[in-house]
This record gives sequence, C-alpha cells and structure tokens, in this order.
Amino acid sequence: MSRSAKVLAIIILVLLVDQALKIWIKTNMTYGEEFGILGLSWARIHFVENPGMAFGIEFGGGYGKLALSLFRILAVGFLIYYLRQLIQSHAPMGLLASFALILAGAFGNIIDSAFYGLIFSESSYHGVATMFPEGGGYAGFLYGKVVDMFYFPLYDGTLPEWVPFWGGEEVLFFRPVFNVADSAITAGVLAILIFQRSFFNNPKKEEDTGQPALETTASDTPEYPASSNEHNEHP
Repeated sequence: MSRSAKVLAIIILVLLVDQALKIWIKTNMTYGEEFGILGLSWARIHFVENPGMAFGIEFGGGYGKLALSLFRILAVGFLIYYLRQLIQSHAPMGLLASFALILAGAFGNIIDSAFYGLIFSESSYHGVATMFPEGGGYAGFLYGKVVDMFYFPLYDGTLPEWVPFWGGEEVLFFRPVFNVADSAITAGVLAILIFQRSFFNNPKKEEDTGQPALETTASDTPEYPASSNEHNEHP
C-alpha cells in the first residue's frame, strides 16, 4: 500500500467511526442521557451538543458560529494542501499519520456543523431526534451543532484543606465532553510534539526550498526511497 493510500485509509477510518457513533447517539439518546462505559462511574457516554469549539468550548452567537464553521473549512483546506506537500517531500509515515488524524478530526466536526442542522430534528431532554424529518432540520447550513459524548469525570469531590489556593473547594475533573474527532485532533497534535520533534528542527530549509522542513536519518531512508512513482503520488 502506498503512503498516500495509508494516509487516506486513516482519514476514512476516523471519519467512519466518528460519524457512525454521532449518528447513533443522535438517533438513540435524548439530550443529556448517559450511561457508564463498561459499568464505570468515571467513564461515561453522555450526550450533549456543542455549538462552538472542541471539548465543549463555546464561541458565542450566530456570527461566532458562522465564523467558526468558515474557519474550520479554511483550516481543512490548508491541511489537505500541506499534507500533500508532506507526501511529495517523502516525510516520515509517523508525521503523515499525525497530520491525517488532525485532518480527519477537523473534517469530522465540519460535517456536524455543515449538515447536522439540515438532516436532523432538534434533540431534547424528552425526545430522540429523527433523521431527515418532514418539516426540515433544526438549523441552516453551517449552523449545526457538534455531537459530543465522551465524559470522564475522574474526580468529583472536595479538595483537602492543605491544598494551596483551592483547599476545601468542590472540584470536578475532567469536565469537558468530547467526541472521536476531538480525540483524533488531540492525538495527532501530541504525536507531532512528542514523537516528531525533528519536524521543527530545520525551519531554514523550509524557507529556502518552500518544502516542509524534515530531518532525514539513515534509518529513515528505507521507508521512503526516492522514485519517479513516489513523486507522482497524490493523497
């Protein structure tokens, strides 16, 4: 399998899992409904919808929602272009996979924002949403809400009095609710920061050549030998 095919496979797999889970949640759970994952109290599926950014962060108002949706589309366009540049410059497969995760996650949330308002009825605390309702969806194009479901309240209690600044206060950790797309973006960014630090080591080369800066070692060479076929690959 070519490197571009592997990248495409990662993107498609993340999108399929992300959208399948979101559609199941949307059409089978009422808003706010939850259940424990494997019976655990600190790991739950908890259905909420996020009108803003990742991990439940809101980006206020109708204009803010539109601006965020447009920004996501521009970001995905840039990521597609940049990922293509990385493939053509024979970047390590680990770096390609990391950017593929980021691209898939961003695209997964764009699908919610762009189309869920058109194809679903409104979710509520008293009823499950339907797909392709007769009266139309709950919002216009680019005004849909992102479906979130993963909730991990690892600690919910009062901090000991000896804890500086926050002693005696009620604390809930981890509060944000997120989805597969958010997880893919986070995993991709962390993988680049932790395992692909050489990507940031040679900015001068990128400025001079117009290609992404890459640090090649002897051990990397067998993974992506130069060939006329590789130069003609497209993601």
